[in-house]
Amino acid sequence: MKTALQIDLTFEQILSIVRQLPKQQQIKLSKELEKEAIDSKLTRLLKSFKTKDLDLKTITEEVEIVRQQIYDKGKR
Repeated sequence: MKTALQIDLTFEQILSIVRQLPKQQQIKLSKELEKEAIDSKLTRLLKSFKTKDLDLKTITEEVEIVRQQIYDKGKR
């Protein structure tokens, strides 16, 4: 049986606890927090670019235009 507990801790208390961890676990925690921040930022970024005006046909057309421009530059 599991028991759920809720504990109110200040940032300073959490920081104090983290500083008591071995260095390797501090590094692991740091990497996990960094991944969390990156995931959150990426999600916000993707949401900001989300649009219904962009479809595969439009993307394909743009890709072909850029490919042609690159090809034309290579021929000069």
